Amino acid sequence: MKILIAEDDFTSRSLLKALLTKRGHDVVAMVNGAEAWEAMQLPDAPRLAILDWMMPGMDGLDVCRRVRARKPDRPPYIIMLTTKGEKADIVAGLEAGADDYLPKPYDPGELHARIGVGSRLIEMQDALADKIEELRQALDQIKTLQGILPICSFCKKIRDDQGYWNQVEGYISKHTDAQFSHGICSECRKKHYPEFAKEGEGGAS
Repeated sequence: MKILIAEDDFTSRSLLKALLTKRGHDVVAMVNGAEAWEAMQLPDAPRLAILDWMMPGMDGLDVCRRVRARKPDRPPYIIMLTTKGEKADIVAGLEAGADDYLPKPYDPGELHARIGVGSRLIEMQDALADKIEELRQALDQIKTLQGILPICSFCKKIRDDQGYWNQVEGYISKHTDAQFSHGICSECRKKHYPEFAKEGEGGAS
């Protein structure tokens, strides 16, 4: 997975990058929040980000707030790293838009486990987004009839928007995806083909 990390401390950044690279992740390392924010606006931005809370200028919370304010169709999963461990700090981080929170110093095993959780959620999110897009495309292809349709009381033709009168089946075929197969109802069979209607009416005496 492509993962963005933002950490201003060189040693901490190098260690985190090495841990993730060893697990096979493609790591994009940023030295501050401003760089992370710019990278996360790109079309090919990583879907998972690990941000340090305490950074000069734009900190991790600022990045989270800006990312969530954009409301992208496929938002990134954000894990916040920080030395802050008070309940109020955790609440502040989650309210700012972080999906997860990991205090420093972190255990590498726990870090990888939380990345695994984020990866699964991203996969589920992508699958749902794909289904929504498929549904949207399907709805775009559906033709529907709405409003009041002027119809002749005698021949049952329908008047279109241009004022022309159309056979019912022709009008419906043009404005929907319905297809017609022709047959003869029992009443019309009796009216137009009385000889066949009588044959069909035979029964036990």
